[in-house]
Amino acid sequence: MDDVVAYHRLPSLIAKGRPVLLSHTRSSLIAAALASAICGSGPALAVESTTVHPGQWPRATWPFPVDASLEKRVAALMAKMSVEEKVGQLIQADITTVTPDDVRKYRLGSILAGGDSKPHGQRFATPEQWKALSDEFYHASMDTRDGHVAIPLLFGIDAVHGHNDTTGATLFPQNSALGAAHDPALIREIGAATAAEVRATGISWTFAPTIAVPQDLRWGRAYEGYSQDPKLVAEYAAAMVEGLQGKVGTPQFLDSSHVVATAKHFLGDGGTRNGKDEGDTEVSENVLRTLHAAGYPPAIDAGVQTVMASFSSWNGVKMHGNKALLTDVLKGRMDFQGFVVGDWNGHGQVPGCTKEDCPASINAGVDMLMAPDSWRGLYDHTLAEVKSGVIPMARVDDAVARILRVKLRAGLFEAGLPSGQPLATKAAEIVGSPAHRALARRAVRESLVLLKNNDGLLPLDPRKHLLVAGNGADNISRQSGGWTLNWQGAGFKNEDFPGAQSIGAGIAEQVKAAGGSAEIAADGHYTAKPDVAVVVFGEDPYAEFEGDLPNLLYRPGDDRDLALIRHLRGEGIPVVAVFLSGRPLWVNREINAADAFVAAWLPGSEGGGVADVLLRTRDGRVANDFRGRLAYTWPSTAVQGHGAPLFPLGHGLTYADHQTLPRLPEESGITEAPAPTDSYVEHGKPVRGYTLMLTGADGVASAGEAATSVTTDGSLRMTGVDYKAQEDARQFAWGKDGARLAIHAKAPLDLDREATSDSMLVVTLRVDALAKTGAWASMGCGKSCGGHIELGAQLGKVKPGQWTRLGIPLRCFRALGVDMHHIDQPFVLEAAKGTQFAIASVALGNQADQVMDCPR
Repeated sequence: MDDVVAYHRLPSLIAKGRPVLLSHTRSSLIAAALASAICGSGPALAVESTTVHPGQWPRATWPFPVDASLEKRVAALMAKMSVEEKVGQLIQADITTVTPDDVRKYRLGSILAGGDSKPHGQRFATPEQWKALSDEFYHASMDTRDGHVAIPLLFGIDAVHGHNDTTGATLFPQNSALGAAHDPALIREIGAATAAEVRATGISWTFAPTIAVPQDLRWGRAYEGYSQDPKLVAEYAAAMVEGLQGKVGTPQFLDSSHVVATAKHFLGDGGTRNGKDEGDTEVSENVLRTLHAAGYPPAIDAGVQTVMASFSSWNGVKMHGNKALLTDVLKGRMDFQGFVVGDWNGHGQVPGCTKEDCPASINAGVDMLMAPDSWRGLYDHTLAEVKSGVIPMARVDDAVARILRVKLRAGLFEAGLPSGQPLATKAAEIVGSPAHRALARRAVRESLVLLKNNDGLLPLDPRKHLLVAGNGADNISRQSGGWTLNWQGAGFKNEDFPGAQSIGAGIAEQVKAAGGSAEIAADGHYTAKPDVAVVVFGEDPYAEFEGDLPNLLYRPGDDRDLALIRHLRGEGIPVVAVFLSGRPLWVNREINAADAFVAAWLPGSEGGGVADVLLRTRDGRVANDFRGRLAYTWPSTAVQGHGAPLFPLGHGLTYADHQTLPRLPEESGITEAPAPTDSYVEHGKPVRGYTLMLTGADGVASAGEAATSVTTDGSLRMTGVDYKAQEDARQFAWGKDGARLAIHAKAPLDLDREATSDSMLVVTLRVDALAKTGAWASMGCGKSCGGHIELGAQLGKVKPGQWTRLGIPLRCFRALGVDMHHIDQPFVLEAAKGTQFAIASVALGNQADQVMDCPR
C-alpha cells in the first residue's frame, strides 16, 4: 500500500526508494520537494536499479471498446500485405530525404517534416505548399500498381505552439507560459485551433503535447514543459489531447478538423542529470512513475493515439530499448493501444544499434522508427531481420495492426486527397485566422506573471509618452522562441511573420489609440524624454541541447540589458522590465534595477497581449489584470536546486497587491562561470576559457594576446581591425605557407550531439585576399585527428572586403574522422602565402550566409 506523505518527508522517502502516493492537494509543494531531492538541495539520491514493477504503476483506461468492424478491416488489410509492405509501415522518413516515388516503392507508413524541413527545400512554407506536398505523398501511398495495398500514410510535424512551421500561422505562447495560465479549458481551445491550422495544410499528425515534468531549468527543453508540478501537467495533458483530437465519444473525435496527437517523451525526459538533453534520468522507479509519468494516464484516458519514446535513459537504459517500460508498463499496465513512435534516429542510441539497424528497439516496443535520413538502410536491415526471425513476425504484426488502427480511427482511408478536405479548401481563412489570433492574445494575457510592482507603477497611463526599448522590443522571433519557422527558431525578421505583432508594436498601437505617444528603440535612445520606459529583453531562441545551460545565470558576461535598465533609471525614467524566457533564470540584478518586473515567457505572435495588461484604458480603467501564477519556482541563486525559491509555485501579483519587493541579494552563487561550449571568438578576441595561438611555418607557436601579434618567423601576422566597432575583429595575413591560427580550449569539449544535428561552426569573416592554393579549416581532437575542409572554392565567391557568415557543418568534421567527444581546438585555420582574412567571431549556430558542402 502506497504511503500518503507530507511533502517535507518526500525527499527522504524517495532516497530510500519508498513508494509514494502524491496528494493532489499538496502537489505543488510535493513537486518542489521532488525537485529538491532530485536536483541537489535534498538528500543525495543513490542510483536505483532498472527493475520495473508494472503492478505498482497507475492504470489508465483505453477509452475505445473493441470494434469488430475496425478489427475486421485491419485483418483484411494485413492479409493482403506482403512482409515488405508490413516493414514499410514501421518506418518514418523525413521529407528532405524521401520522395513520393520512394513511398510508392517501399510503402512507408509515415513521413515527417523535421524542424528545418520544408517542401522542396524552401526556407519558408505556405499552406498551399504544404498541401501540394501532402497530395504528392498521398497519391504515392495509395498507388495500387504492381499489386500494392493502398494504405494512406501519416504525415507528422512538430506543431508544438501552433502550426509553427508554416508562414502566417498563429503562434501560441510556449508551454512554460501556458502553464502559468493554470487554465485547462484554454489549453483545450488552443489544441483545437492548432489542429484546425495543421489540418488546413493537409497534415494529419502533430508531435504534441510534450508532457515532460521538467525538474532542472538548465535543460534546454524546459520551455516545452507546462510545469514542474505533476498535477498541472496531468490536467493539461488530457486537455491538449482532447483539443487536438477532439473528445472521445463525440462526432468531433478525429474528424476532418482534428489531428492525431502524440504524448511525449516517454519517459523521464524532464529529469535528466544536470538537465542534460538526451541524458540519464537517475531516479527511483517511484519518482519515475509518480512524477515523470503523471501525464500519461490522463492522456491515454483522453484517447491519445501515439506516444513518442524519449531520447533519454532511465538509470543508464535507453528508453528506445526499454521493453519493461514501453511494453510492460505503457502498453500493458496503462493499456495504451495506440502506437509508439521513436524520436529522431533515437533507436540508433540503443547499445548494439546504429541508426540504420536496430531490431532491439522494435522488439522493445517501438512500433514506428523515426529514421529521417537513415530510413533506406533501416528498411533493408529490418526486412532481413524479420525474415530471419531476429524480429518475430508476431511483433511486426502487432506493430502494423496498431498503426493501421490509428489510421482507420483518423479516417484517413476515407478522407481522400489532403488538399480536398474541408478545412484545406479554405486554408487562407483558417491559418492565422482572427479568431485564432484572438485566442493566442488571450493566452498571452493569462500567462503573464507580475513579480514586482513597486510604487504601483503598473498599469501604465497610455496617454503619456512611452519608450519601448531592449532587444525584444520589436522582435517577433525573440518573443516566439525555438520551434518557430525552423528548429532553433533563430535568424528571422519581423516581415517573416505576416499577421504577427511585436510587443513594442502592440504597445505603440494602444498608446496611439489612447492619445499618447510611443517610441520603439532597442538601444534605448529616444528623441523626447519618456514618462516611462518598458524594457523588453530576454533569451535568444533555442531548441534542444543548444539551449542547455551550465547554470541559471542570464547571459553571463553580457550585462547590456542590465546596463540599459540602469541607464534609463539613472535618467529619472521609471522602468518596467518585461522578461522573455523559456524558463525562470537568475535575474536578481535586473529585478532590482527595474521598478516593475514581468515574466512574459515566450508569448508567440500576438505581442499585443502584453500591452493589454500593462496599459490602462484611455479613461483610466484596468482593462486586464495579471492572472498568471508561476508554474515553476523562480530561483534565488544561479545554482540549480540550491536555496529556497525566490518565488514559489503559484506566486504572482495582481494590481490589487500593494507590495514593495525588498532589494534582492545580488550574489549569484556561481564563483566561476564555466567556459561556454558554443562560442569561441567574440569581437575578435577569444572568449573566457579559450586562447588564440598563432603557429608559424617553422612550427613555433605563440599566444595571440595583443591586438597586434606576429609569429617568430614572421609567417603569420595578426592586427586589430574594425567590424562594427573599433578593433572588434582581427586580420590575419599569411607571409608563408604552413602557418595557422587555432583556438585552444582549456578543457576538451564534447560536441558529438551537436555533430548529429544541423549545428555548424559559424565564422564571421571578411576575405581581403585569397591565394590560389586556398585555405583549410579543421578541428583539433588530440594527436590523432581527422582531415581538413578546403574553403577556397566557397570563399572565392565572396566579394573581397565583404563580411559574411560562413557555416561549416559539424557533421563534416565528424565524417572526416574527428573525435567529436574530445575537441581541444574548436577552430583551426591554415592558409597559403598571400592570404588575408579578418575574423570577428567564431561560434556554433545554425544560421549562416554561406554553408559549406561536406567533402565527398
